[in-house]
Amino acid sequence: MTQTDAEIRSILRDTKTIACIGISANPVRPSHFVARYLHNRNYRVIPVNPGQAGKTLFGEVVHADLSTLKDAKVDMIDIFRRPEAVPEILDQALEYLMPHLKTVWMQIGVEHEDAAERARAHGLNVIQNKCPKIEYQRLFGELRKAGFNTGIISSRL
Repeated sequence: MTQTDAEIRSILRDTKTIACIGISANPVRPSHFVARYLHNRNYRVIPVNPGQAGKTLFGEVVHADLSTLKDAKVDMIDIFRRPEAVPEILDQALEYLMPHLKTVWMQIGVEHEDAAERARAHGLNVIQNKCPKIEYQRLFGELRKAGFNTGIISSRL
């Protein structure tokens, strides 16, 4: 199931808190760069990486897993892990982040249809093989400013 641009735009507009799973402390890694971008767009980005647990990124303490985020009211999880890790991540999300969680977002190159179907069965939006940074830039006009043809017609510059 593929979301329309309107559905993705709505998800990005309604999301306030994102748990970024598999984030790197290395600023040139895609997970760090994407999380920093989202943080700079006023999302609360909660970093999740067991190897970095206890450190601080973007003003937030890095968590080892989702079990300590029960009270964080996470709207979306952004998964920067291999596809085979997705089912376990989804298990934790369903156990610790419901009922507030609304979206499971799997980064470019990450797809797991069985986990996606299970998430949908729990009423969650599922986006696979896309990047929220790229989608934000595409849908909210930032790529047009850089001269990219986004396929979206608008009178705004």
